[in-house]
Amino acid sequence: MQSNTFSKLSASIYSKGRFYNEKKSSLRSPYQRDRDRIIHSTAFRRLKHKTQVFVNTSSDHYRTRITHSLEVSQIARTLAKVFKLNEDLSETLSLAHDLGHTPFGHAGEEALNECMIKSGGFDHNIQTLRIVTLLENRYYDFKGLNLSLETLDGLIKHNGPIFNKYKIDKILGKNFFKNKINFNASPSLEAQIASISDDIAYNSHDLEDGLNAKLFTIKDINNIPILKNIIKKHKNKINKFPQELVLRQIIREIINEMVNDVILNTKINLKKNNVKNIHDVYKSSYPLVCFSNKMNLFDKSIKKFLKMNMYYHKNVIHKTSQGKKIIKKLFYMIKKKPKKFIKNHNIKTIYNDRLICDFIAGMTDRYAINLYNKII
Repeated sequence: MQSNTFSKLSASIYSKGRFYNEKKSSLRSPYQRDRDRIIHSTAFRRLKHKTQVFVNTSSDHYRTRITHSLEVSQIARTLAKVFKLNEDLSETLSLAHDLGHTPFGHAGEEALNECMIKSGGFDHNIQTLRIVTLLENRYYDFKGLNLSLETLDGLIKHNGPIFNKYKIDKILGKNFFKNKINFNASPSLEAQIASISDDIAYNSHDLEDGLNAKLFTIKDINNIPILKNIIKKHKNKINKFPQELVLRQIIREIINEMVNDVILNTKINLKKNNVKNIHDVYKSSYPLVCFSNKMNLFDKSIKKFLKMNMYYHKNVIHKTSQGKKIIKKLFYMIKKKPKKFIKNHNIKTIYNDRLICDFIAGMTDRYAINLYNKII
């Protein structure tokens, strides 16, 4: 039975279970336990030294994967609370969603995917699943973190239902989830909230980091719809206060605008699709939690602006190109003598490229740079 504090649209407080049976906790819900397992994991701690956009050695003040994940979880909890959903599940999914990222951000992912092209490729979302089901080693009785099925379902469907399982089968193995996951069903609202909170966080905060890095100015972003109106409200403050302070106010308003839009549009979608309970959520068209058409254009405009003015900026490209070079060099050097670099008992019996891929994907920016400098 669902708790009175949750709506009928919420994932049940009584989880469907885990892969391996465990005694239930009298102090924490299944999703609180999942969240705590994520926070205590080695992979989560490493996010502190993994690139969001700027390589981690650039400055202490730019966002890393860990600060991004915390910001996503804060937005997700707010949205989950509005709809009386399971805040702990949304928070858990937000904190875990980037665990599988390589060093050097998306450039690192591209490089590792090229190295693994003959062995199933690389995908940071699927790597997150490898981490939580296989690679974290913290328990006597099983590999991984043994997260609840609801959390696994949300991580698998971070970008929506899965209709093509080719990459999952290649990277994890066929029927890895033993028919416990319905890949074609829509994800829970908690998972959809974590996903859109990811968009809200990185759009707004990448704008802030880019402005602080002087890759562009407030004047440059003045032509983006919606943003133009927000900036106009602060025009008379620009000469009275430090730019950083004005910028923070603008970023706060961007987040508020996007969050409010998601709330209003989701309410419209729930009503329009006659979604009454969690079963209706699973059967409904994806997504229910999304921006309005107007905000969707705003979202795309920000992404396009950031792509051209930040991600493809010559200073960022220079750093990320170095990152790609480092990852490729490490992959082929380690492949020659895997036992020299990988301290894993499996190396004696199960040597393959995937082990090397797991090892490199788990590195922080600085670890990868230091190892590269050591072996070249």
